[in-house]
Amino acid sequence: MHEYSVVQALLNQCEEHAAANNATKVNKVITKIGVMSGIETQLLQTAFDTFKEGTICENAEFIQNIQKLKLECKECANVFEVDEVRYICPKCESLRVKVLDGEDMYLMSLEME
Repeated sequence: MHEYSVVQALLNQCEEHAAANNATKVNKVITKIGVMSGIETQLLQTAFDTFKEGTICENAEFIQNIQKLKLECKECANVFEVDEVRYICPKCESLRVKVLDGEDMYLMSLEME
């Protein structure tokens, strides 16, 4: 369950951003999680709820925005999104595609006071 280490790193980032902005409390943590990131969102929520206690994020709401897999066809330049692992251009059916988004997890924003 690497979600626990992901949450620890996320909480560390929150602490750093809060300190850099002289904030004493984080009210909301907003993330973007790609469908191909390998993150299990329910486990991530559980880990966040468990490890946020005693931190600057103790009462923070945790928002997970799921990013579909965004691809670009190298043959016809079509840009498209899919919910599943399907590396085929729907326009020309080429298998030559480039991943643009949907493989990573990002901290998008924090609401702090």
